[in-house]
Amino acid sequence: QVQLVESGGGLLQAGGSLRLSCAASGRAFSSYGMGWFRQVGKAREFVAGTSWSGDNTYLADSVKGRFTISRDNAKNTVYLQMNSLKPEDTAVYYCAAARGGWFGTSSAQYDYWGQGTQVTVSS
Repeated sequence: QVQLVESGGGLLQAGGSLRLSCAASGRAFSSYGMGWFRQVGKAREFVAGTSWSGDNTYLADSVKGRFTISRDNAKNTVYLQMNSLKPEDTAVYYCAAARGGWFGTSSAQYDYWGQGTQVTVSS
């Protein structure tokens, strides 16, 4: 089992940057694919994913060129670097872990979730 804790959210102006972190506890973090999602209201949207090694990553079109996902398996942590933030990026951001080492774009493909961290971007 994996427990996930996100951090790094906050309030900032449009154009700014934030780095979210997701620290994992439990065994075999490096065997999980990891993803970041965001939620506004009831809608949960895929943002980014990385395979177990970090060699394969994928970003949603809405964040390509602005966000980067990475992971450090030695630190049991996955990151989401967010640059050029826009008001429409405002959401609660969640990290999630998927057994099997790969990631998907559907929340149903993930087995463990963090509690979320709020990101608010003002115009």
